[in-house]
Amino acid sequence: MKAAVIPAKGESFIIEERETPKPGPGQIRVAVEACGVCHSDAMVREGVLPGLQFPRVPGHEVAGRVDAVGEGVSRWKVGDRVGVGWHGGHCFECDDCRAGDFINCDHQQVTGATHDGGYATAMVAPAEGAARIPDDLDAVHAGPLLCAGVTTFNALRNAGLRAGATVAVQGIGGLGHLGVQFARRMGCRTIAISRGDDKKQLAEELGAHDFIDAKATDPAEALQALGGADIILATAPSGDAIQSVFGGLSKRGRLVIVAATGEELAFPGFALLSGKSVAGWPSGTAADSEDTMRFAVEQDVEAAIEAFPLERAEEAYAKMMANDVRFRAVLTMS
Repeated sequence: MKAAVIPAKGESFIIEERETPKPGPGQIRVAVEACGVCHSDAMVREGVLPGLQFPRVPGHEVAGRVDAVGEGVSRWKVGDRVGVGWHGGHCFECDDCRAGDFINCDHQQVTGATHDGGYATAMVAPAEGAARIPDDLDAVHAGPLLCAGVTTFNALRNAGLRAGATVAVQGIGGLGHLGVQFARRMGCRTIAISRGDDKKQLAEELGAHDFIDAKATDPAEALQALGGADIILATAPSGDAIQSVFGGLSKRGRLVIVAATGEELAFPGFALLSGKSVAGWPSGTAADSEDTMRFAVEQDVEAAIEAFPLERAEEAYAKMMANDVRFRAVLTMS
């Protein structure tokens, strides 16, 4: 097999030929067809995640086919189309797992971090971390739905939405361009928020009913002029930008943060007394990913991608980090 490997903390990718691994008990081997390049991969490359060991093959937006199964695996068979996301597996035994909250497992496995991921022509994964890919969804578009897709879809559907609710999406990038589509297809009045008006036409094409230029106007005031937002989905990892939209919530509105910002955030405590709330949301399990992909196919939600061959992993990563991809970079193995 061939893999794009981070040899040590902070170092650039090298392309290696490796022996193809064999799946152990409870595992499957995936012949990878495509793998998305996500901003969270920077946490792997820079060694931010605790316990990370190098060398490491990153990648948690994996789409391919099962080509071998380990002992005790009955759900999957050779030839099945599967995707593997950030949540790569769980222990089934901790208190969270016993309560069915697998995404918060004390011993959660993270694809491309706790074990090698999808920047490779083959990878081994825990069987419970695999999600079935619909027949009508090609691999390069399935990949981003296993992270950016499931994160935005899952955050919205778990935010207490009702039909006709007003949803504002802060940031029209890798996460936000999917968030706008999901919110509109869920039957919500959808407002897109971005700095500058260069994404106004795109936001409208994605399904936004209204657009707010946060560079030209105060986004909270603009949201209140539109009646306030029941949900604000924060997708751009800027503390200032996230804080600036809080005042645009309706009296019982909820700010849901999915942007991976390490900054401290501050919100006025008095405003929370009306019922406003601030929450975060993780990605999702394999079952959540299956729901996401099925909804995307049925409702015509699609990630905008730029494809790169595996050998150009360093270029794809650099363009992603420079915010120079509209909107998801995807590595292809053929």
